[in-house]
Parts: sequence; C-alpha cells; structure tokens
Amino acid sequence: MDRVRAAYRATRRALPFLLRGLVSSAVALVLLIRVLLVAAFTLVGVGWLAIPSTVRAVRRWAGDERHRVATYTGRPVPRPYTSPDPPRTTDEATPDAPGPGAAAPKVATRTLLADPATWRDVAWVLFHGLTGLVVGVVAVLLPLSVVNAAVVPIYWSAMPADDPVQSPYPVTSWAGALGMLPLGFGWLVLTLTLVPLLARWQAGVAGQLLRPTKDARLSERVTELTATRAAALEAHGAELRRIERDLHDGTQNRLMGVIMHLGIAERALRRDPTSALPLLLQAQNQAGDALTELRDVVRTIYPPVLAERGLDGALAALAARCAIPCTLRVDRLRRLPAALEAAAYFVVAEALTNASKHSGADHVDVTLTLRPPAVRGDEETLVIQVRDDGHGGADESGGSGLAGIRRRVAAFDGHTSVTSPLGGPTVVEAVIPCAS
Repeated sequence: MDRVRAAYRATRRALPFLLRGLVSSAVALVLLIRVLLVAAFTLVGVGWLAIPSTVRAVRRWAGDERHRVATYTGRPVPRPYTSPDPPRTTDEATPDAPGPGAAAPKVATRTLLADPATWRDVAWVLFHGLTGLVVGVVAVLLPLSVVNAAVVPIYWSAMPADDPVQSPYPVTSWAGALGMLPLGFGWLVLTLTLVPLLARWQAGVAGQLLRPTKDARLSERVTELTATRAAALEAHGAELRRIERDLHDGTQNRLMGVIMHLGIAERALRRDPTSALPLLLQAQNQAGDALTELRDVVRTIYPPVLAERGLDGALAALAARCAIPCTLRVDRLRRLPAALEAAAYFVVAEALTNASKHSGADHVDVTLTLRPPAVRGDEETLVIQVRDDGHGGADESGGSGLAGIRRRVAAFDGHTSVTSPLGGPTVVEAVIPCAS
C-alpha cells in the first residue's frame, strides 16, 4: 500500500510537469525551425543579423525550462553562459570586414557562437522539440485511457441496445463492458509506472544539457576561489590593522601611562617615600585598565566563550547582552571548525551592534541553521539570519559594518545578502559552506 501511495504521489507531481512540457515543447519546435532557417540563411551569407535575436529567444526559453526542471526536482539548474545575453539590437556592434553582397558577422555574434552553452541550448531545443510532444501526448493519453475504461460500462448502459460502444473494441454486452475494467486497471498500472519515469527522464536530460558542464563549473570555481582568496587576504589585512589600531590606541597608551607613573613614583621614593603611594596606586589602576583592554582585544581575535560553550552557547550570551530584546533560534547546529565558528560569532555580533545603533528596532531575531547539502557531494552550509523590525534603509556604504560582514563571509567562500527596504524590516543573511 505504501508503494502504491508513493507511486500515486510521484504521478501526481509528474503529470503537471509533463503537461507543461507539452506546451514548452511546441515552442521549442518552433524555435528549432527558426534555428534551422537561420543556419541555412547563414550558410548563404544573409543570416548573421538574425543570430543574436535567435540566441536570445533560445536562452529565454531555456531559462524557463531550467525553472520548470528546478521546480520539479527541487534542485536549482544554474545558468551556464560565459558570454552575456545579446542585446535587443546589434546596431552598435562593430562588424568585421564585410564580404561582397553579404552582411558581415558581428563581434557579439562570434562571442555567442564561441560559448559552448549556446550549442547545448540548441541541443536541448532539438531534444525537447522532437521528444516533448510525444512524451506530453503519452502523459495525457494514459490517464484518459484509465478514465475511459472505467466509464465504458456507464456509456454502454446508457446507449441503445443496437448501438455498441467502440473503446477499443465494440462493446455489445455486459461481459464486454465489464471486461474494460481489467483493461483500465492495466492502464492505471502503466500510468503510475510510466508517467514518473518519463518525467524523470525528461528532467534529467534537460538538466544535463542546460546546466554548466564539468569544465565550466571547474573554471567558475577557480574564478570564485581567486575572488574569495583575495577577499580572505583583504579581510585578514583589515583584521590585522584593526588589532594594531586597538593595541596602539588603547593598550599601548595605557602601558605608557603605567611606565610614566612608575618613573614618577621612583623619583618620589628617593625624595619623599610617603608621596609615592598615590602614584603607585594610580599606576596599578592603569595597569588593570590596560589588562582589561588587552583581554577585550584578545576576545575580538577568538572569543574564549566559543571554546568553553560552543557557538550556540556563545550566541546565547551575545543575545542576552544585546541592547534590544533578542530571540535566538538554533537548528541542527553541531561543533564546527574554530575559524568558522569565530566568523559566525562575529557576523552575529556585528549585525546585533548595527541593529542596536542604527535600526531603531524593538526586537531582533537571530536564526542559525545547519542546512544539509542539496545534492550528494555538496557541503553542508551554515545559514545565519539576523532580522530586526526597525525602520530599514541600511546602507552598506555608510560604514554600518555590513561591508565587514560581507568580507568575513566571503573569506570562507560564502555569500551575504542584505534586504532593508525603507520602513523595514532589515534582514541580514549569511550563507557559509561548512567543511566536512
């Protein structure tokens, strides 16, 4: 029974997917005819001007297919293009040396044709245009055959006795009418089996053709790693400059004051020992202040509470000290690498500081979720979301600390999004990949 329910649910999900594919395949067939015509005219030298608009149309429909496949499978299908989408007009493009009697190819056109994703889109148009109609018609006819077989006895009983029902054989008796029921059961089994299979096949082929190739993903990954390495170096340099500034402006000045007062106390001891005691007490107080500031600087490097209580405990303490009432929610969190926990801690700390100083909010929510990998082979991701009910309008260029959050997250190959419309709410979300 469980297998039957699972097959029914799979069929119920697959059937709308294939019906939408029936419509999109008709458009893909029209696009295929257009591609073939443009290719034929290009061979005789007059089709170059139509290539950008044709590529734009194919990319647009391929984008709709990516959305359709992602909605069905639950896994996104990224755009694979290395070249930008063609503009609506190519009048501004610079032509190469024109041949006699023919329009010359455009620079933008050559870039489009050199993009492997363009040809993979054309391959998808060919595949979907030729197979989507057949698959969609089969997906429509199978459940209709089940319904037809189930209602044939009703048709036959309502018809005159000398007027047989043709479905798929002449039904002239109750035996023939009831014989349609086993046939309908067979159609039902075929529907529950074949419709999900066809949907998975169509989605699988479309996903393979429309997502980036392994080489393209590798190249994109190298580009991302180059950018994140630069961001990590920049964040590291900024952190070192901050530590140096804190030590120079705070702790160093305190220690210089201690040295100065100890020197004055030494001279006082030589002249009047009783007058040296206040100077020694003052030097002691300044040494205590210097030690406090030094501990504060150390906490900004790696808070000891992380090692003692873990990330969830450290954030609970941070939320308790927040100037605004703060609610902390943690889902599936486990111990993570120390550097990653420190980054998450400082992201939340900076976001809460921003909310306290600039948002005018009455409440702030902090949510941490350890999201499982979307597909096998991916990493878990730590999703941090800080949401306040303030007046919004947060500006990253205004020195509010959001740029620092973005740099810190980018150093771990993560990404940050900030949504802060006027009137609020402000939502800061950071997604950080977690090494296994």
